[in-house]
Amino acid sequence: QVQLVESGGGLVQAGGSLRLSCAASGRTFSSNVMGWFRQAPGKEREFVSAISWNGAITHYAGSVKGRFTISRDNAKNTVYLQMNSLKPEDTAVYYCAGAQGSGVRLVKNEYNYWGQGTQVTVSS
Repeated sequence: QVQLVESGGGLVQAGGSLRLSCAASGRTFSSNVMGWFRQAPGKEREFVSAISWNGAITHYAGSVKGRFTISRDNAKNTVYLQMNSLKPEDTAVYYCAGAQGSGVRLVKNEYNYWGQGTQVTVSS
């Protein structure tokens, strides 16, 4: 079983940057697909980005492509989400998630375990 703990959220002005981190416990992290999702108040949890076990494959939602970058450090059991040029519509709780397997996963139901989330608020 893998446990995930997100950090790095906060309040930032539009145009600013934040880097989210997701620290994982468990020996299987390096073989897992990792993803970031977000959920704004009153909305469904939506896909943001995903990365394959070795970092060779990444995928982004259209709304964040070119502004967000996902990466991972398997030696540190950590996945990151660098968020630049933030917009008020990026305001949400951001969740880290993991799944076994190759490639990337874009659908939340394909992920086996989740973190508790970290709040990101972007002011205009």
